[in-house]
Amino acid sequence: MTTPQQPSVEDTPTTSLSQHQTAYGHLSGRNPVMQVSNLIREFIAGEQTIRILHGLNLTIYQGEMVAIIGQSGSGKSTLMNILGCLDKATDGDYLIFGKSVKQLDADELAQLRREHFGFIFQRYHLLGDIDARDNVAVPAVYAGMDNQFRAQRAEKLLTDLGLGDKIHNRPSQLSGGQQQRVSVARALMNGGDIILADEPTGALDSKSGQDVLQILRNLNNQGHTVIMVTHDPSIAEQAERVIELKDGHIIADYRNEHFKPFDVTQSQTNDIEPSSIEASTHDANLSTSPHHSKPLKKQKSSLGSFIDRLSEAFRMSILAMRAHKMRTLLTMLGIIIGIASVVSVVGLGQGSQQQILSNISSLGTNTITVIDGYPYGDPRRAYNDHNLTPDDAKAVGNQPYVVSVSPQLDTSASVRYRNVQESASISGVGEGYLEVTGEKLAMGQGFDAQSIALRTQDIIIDDNAKKTFFADVDNPIGEVMLIGNVPGRVIGLLEPNEGGFGPSNDSPTIYMPYTTMMSRIVGGENIDRFVVLIGNQISTSAAESAIFDLIESRHGADDFRTRNSDSIRQTIESTTNTMTLLISSIAIISLIVGGIGVMNIMLVSVTERTNEIGVRMAVGARQSDIMQQFLIEAVLVCVLGGGLGVLLAFTIGEGINSIGSDNFKVIYSPTSIIAAFICSTLIGVIFGFLPARNAAKLNPVEALSRD
Repeated sequence: MTTPQQPSVEDTPTTSLSQHQTAYGHLSGRNPVMQVSNLIREFIAGEQTIRILHGLNLTIYQGEMVAIIGQSGSGKSTLMNILGCLDKATDGDYLIFGKSVKQLDADELAQLRREHFGFIFQRYHLLGDIDARDNVAVPAVYAGMDNQFRAQRAEKLLTDLGLGDKIHNRPSQLSGGQQQRVSVARALMNGGDIILADEPTGALDSKSGQDVLQILRNLNNQGHTVIMVTHDPSIAEQAERVIELKDGHIIADYRNEHFKPFDVTQSQTNDIEPSSIEASTHDANLSTSPHHSKPLKKQKSSLGSFIDRLSEAFRMSILAMRAHKMRTLLTMLGIIIGIASVVSVVGLGQGSQQQILSNISSLGTNTITVIDGYPYGDPRRAYNDHNLTPDDAKAVGNQPYVVSVSPQLDTSASVRYRNVQESASISGVGEGYLEVTGEKLAMGQGFDAQSIALRTQDIIIDDNAKKTFFADVDNPIGEVMLIGNVPGRVIGLLEPNEGGFGPSNDSPTIYMPYTTMMSRIVGGENIDRFVVLIGNQISTSAAESAIFDLIESRHGADDFRTRNSDSIRQTIESTTNTMTLLISSIAIISLIVGGIGVMNIMLVSVTERTNEIGVRMAVGARQSDIMQQFLIEAVLVCVLGGGLGVLLAFTIGEGINSIGSDNFKVIYSPTSIIAAFICSTLIGVIFGFLPARNAAKLNPVEALSRD
């Protein structure tokens, strides 16, 4: 390359270069778009600080085509990264359109990249999971461009660049030259006031490289400021202005005397035409003015733009999960096991609780038993234990809140039927016994008011007595048994007893009217207890208190005690709830372990996708956009894992229910299922936050340098 006479770095201080640039700007009649003043960039390497750029002064004007040339290590890529707001200077100042970027935060720098810059990278840096059109449209997503308009513009740019038939091809299905054209289209998507091309032909063959250079010349002819970084002098010859760097110093800054406007009549048929660029920019409401070269219409509202970016983050999260199915499944495994454990344990606890309470209900849950004698531990108990009478039971039975009442007294006696003689429990009960206890007759009938009043010698036997005395008799009704010396005729048979008010052992039990038992078996006028059935709408606690006051007033002393069956229910509920909570707490540990697994995998994902993050930042993604993408992915993994965990819990529960007995059932709780989903979502947010934050805080330059 023939260079005109130019001062050496020793002969010409930086100030003279600056004066030359200013003079050039006045001569060309162009406005400055970039101004660098005393720019310094240093990097820390271990205990050393390495200075890459040494106090550069530089001005780039509107519509220039500039080549920054230099050997490897000269600092040209570092300078371009600073000019493109991908990196920040250590010292000095940098103005873009007269505005200093020194104090701008990450999102404000992203806005500059989004609204003014278009990047063309040597290694293309396309997103491999989406097609060419979507790659081109990515900058417009972050700019809030309307969906339909965005797609149309992306297709138009690709068509103008000769890729109309490759719109739906992924990067892996394109050649290197085609991928670089997609990169060019992406740079133009939001207008691309300033095109920054880092070794744009470095990875291409000579023909593809020449095509890309022709495209850049065309863009420059249409008013775009083009800045190329290259080490190839032959490429620099095609630029209007050449800035040469060596060891971080500008050693030359001159106009290329051999620069000629690109002759469109000599372009190849597959090259982009200036008229095509002009047509596409007019169609997209663009102006050739650098300050207005971005689409001005078809913009969404702030809310619409936010939803659009959220949708893009959601879509990319789905693609990332699909691309790593096995890793995603393994990540979800801890969540699946944890959610399934919680839902199953709660279901088992509720099933057991309901079965127990059902058993209690079958025995009369709204019952209060008044028992003869002082409370246990009371010294008076040894001297007075015959205080309750049938009249006490009748007095209680007359209360409006009482449904039914049954006096009861117990003894044991020798019972004989034919040649079978056994000791049996004898219980004297009232006509309301079956109602208050909830026990059922298998056959026959119960006692009525006449049985009590006439002191009949009718008896009811339980299932144990049936097995003991009537093993060979199908229907014992009408048979006569000898109870001690008193004969009794069987009028009823109870269904098998499963606990509760009846005897819980295998001893045979005989029931007879309490009046018959008092007069013919035990003698006396007292009863052992009576059971009271309370109305369903009445508080058993209030009823218990009222009954206690009534009996105490009749006796003048508290020589009795009460037992509320509802307290049994409450105790069982409390116990089962405590056990369920305890076991669920243990199961939640697996959720926490699963959450840690999600965090670890997401950290790995951030590392693997660092380059993608850098690309998104380069085209204008905000830190919040990057954070949203990884947070959504973490939440999706956990929510999907929660759903699979619930399905697994249903499968386990149905298996248990299909093979289990009636006493052991799994009952699903909607509350536990909803809580499981909320919990899995929170795990995604909590454990996904750190990886997402790490991704959002990445330096764009460092992210782009990783593959």
